[in-house]
Amino acid sequence: MDVAAGAAAPDYLRAGRGLASWLTTTDHKRIGILYLVAILVFFLFAVCLGLMIRLELFSPGEQFVGNQGYNRILTLHGITMIFLFIIPSVPAVFGNFFLPIQIGANDVSFPRLNLASWYFYIGGGLFALGSVILGGVDTGWTFYIPYSSDTADNVYLPILAAFILGWSSILTGLNFIVTVHRLRVASMPWFRMPLFVWALYATSWIQILATPVVGITLLLILLERLLGIGIFDPAKGGDPVLYQHLFWIYSHPAVYIMVLPAMGVVSEIVPVFCRKTIFGYNFIAISSLAIAGIGSLVWGHHMFTSGMADLERIVFSLLTFLVAIPSGVKVFNWLATMYKGSIRLGTPFLYALAFIFLFSVGGFTGLLQGALSTDIHIHDTSFIVAHFHYTMFGGGGVMFLGALHYWFPKMFGRMYHEGAALVAFTLFFVGFNCLYFPLFLAGLAGMPRRYADYLPEYLVYHRTSTVGSWIMVAGIALMIANLLRAFFKGRKAEQNPWGGATLEWTVPSPPPAHQFASPPVVTRGPYEYGREHASG
Repeated sequence: MDVAAGAAAPDYLRAGRGLASWLTTTDHKRIGILYLVAILVFFLFAVCLGLMIRLELFSPGEQFVGNQGYNRILTLHGITMIFLFIIPSVPAVFGNFFLPIQIGANDVSFPRLNLASWYFYIGGGLFALGSVILGGVDTGWTFYIPYSSDTADNVYLPILAAFILGWSSILTGLNFIVTVHRLRVASMPWFRMPLFVWALYATSWIQILATPVVGITLLLILLERLLGIGIFDPAKGGDPVLYQHLFWIYSHPAVYIMVLPAMGVVSEIVPVFCRKTIFGYNFIAISSLAIAGIGSLVWGHHMFTSGMADLERIVFSLLTFLVAIPSGVKVFNWLATMYKGSIRLGTPFLYALAFIFLFSVGGFTGLLQGALSTDIHIHDTSFIVAHFHYTMFGGGGVMFLGALHYWFPKMFGRMYHEGAALVAFTLFFVGFNCLYFPLFLAGLAGMPRRYADYLPEYLVYHRTSTVGSWIMVAGIALMIANLLRAFFKGRKAEQNPWGGATLEWTVPSPPPAHQFASPPVVTRGPYEYGREHASG
């Protein structure tokens, strides 16, 4: 690739001075950093809430909070982790920062709309935190009827928070789609785009098509509470199963809003650290669209115990198994890329390996839920909690951390301490499995989810899980400390420290405010390494 980059221009971090220059910026890179700071704050807040949950479950009986307090903590943990961390994390931070650079553009199509999406995100986050000040809400992050209709808690703020965050998601998705179509450099046809861009493109379609459904659904809850209209509440003549359908029509595609961008990051890291052209580029690219399409049709597998007709359950079960095929394509292609590769076990690659393992565990246990006979027995047990965290946190959350380590040198021009990063990863990975795997066993033994208390027969599972949470939090703390130290005192990063072959590695570290002085000329695919890369 021949690229003319604005190497002599000041980098984006120094292009403007003062807080006002950041709060009014339209530079896609600065907006990505604004998202990064906010998302990390909300992530650490949600981690603290999760730690409180595990401390409460360390022993049977009431430890620190009662049943209602436990439900409030559980609800806020779910809302924060889902809507404020996992859904926006990879697209909002790394999509904003790197999508334009990877396609040879100098910004997104609608820079002001991009900044507005960040303000919507912050507004939604403040509404969510405002619910804490007013005592919290105890409905669970799904806002299921009749809980959200009957609860005496203030349900308005968290619902408005989710509604506002939906606008942020829609604007980001719209911006990415238009940017890929309109601003992609002329020498980059569709099948020369980086796979990260393909993943973001597929995700963006889900964002703009599915998010309005949940937004309208949440508004209907508010109308039901304020005006007494019988929409979902059976006491008013409504249908609570209708709410479940509308909620999961969005929320299952939202699983892929969380996971598809993470898969895109894995597709960036694996060929770089294996020094090989990625195996089956076209299949990985098309599988992203297939996952987005089929994944939008399987929402009913969350409702097998809700009284659905047998034919409906059979159809949804079949579709659930079908959506595993394009996901399996990606996993097999990543493994084929590693085969006979010149592998270097850097920290980003270890996070990619962790994703493949953890997401595969989540995927295989998901098939147990997709099968009608087994779902009846494990539904609403802690088995679901374990599966959900292996899929969501083991998918989107892990690769957010992997992407942060992969692109940190490019974003900030500094290198972190590799030894400390490896220790932090090890603590995180060991703690993650100690935390969540025992919940599979507890669920199979009959432990219900969302219970603040439990029988003594489940003690060993919960104690092991709580100890695992301490180990994982220690890993997260060490990782944050290492990256903060690198930001202030890390050694200067090279332009291309990993030997990547996509366009972001052709501009300086950190990139200038205007990264390309002239449109780059793309002469080969994004993972076609020359001899200089093949030797490592």
